Amino acid sequence: MRPEDLARLHAACFTTPRPWSVAEFADLLASRFVFLETAPAGFVLGRVIADEAELLTIAVDPAARRQGMGATLLAAFCRGAAARGASTAFLEVAEDNTAARVLYARGGWQETGRRRGYYHPPGGAAVDALILTRALAPPTI
Repeated sequence: MRPEDLARLHAACFTTPRPWSVAEFADLLASRFVFLETAPAGFVLGRVIADEAELLTIAVDPAARRQGMGATLLAAFCRGAAARGASTAFLEVAEDNTAARVLYARGGWQETGRRRGYYHPPGGAAVDALILTRALAPPTI
C-alpha cells in the first residue's frame, strides 16, 4: 500500500485519534525501524527498536469489519515484530474503544498502564489511553 492508500483508509477509520496524513505515513515508512503488514481491506503499522515492538496503528475498512481481518492483522504484526527481534510489544488504545479492546484481549494483550486524558475527541471530554502489552513468541525455524 502506498502512503496515500494508508492515509485514505486511516481517515475512514479514525476521528480520535485524528487520522494521519500522507506525509506522516511516508515519514514513518522511511524509517528502518517501521514495518507494514497489509491485508485486502486493512493494514497494521509497527515499529521495532531493540527487543521491543510498538503497534503504531491498525486499520480495517469499516465495510470489512467483523470478519476476522483485525485478528489476522494483529497476528501478522506479532509475527513480523518477533521476526525483527522483538520479545515484547505494546500499544495504546482509547479506553472507550470497546471493539479494539476486545480484539486485543482476545489476542493476549493485557493492560499495564494508563495515560489519563490522552485522547481529545472533537467536542468531547478527554479519554484515557490504556497501555497494553504482550510477550511475543520467538520465530520458529
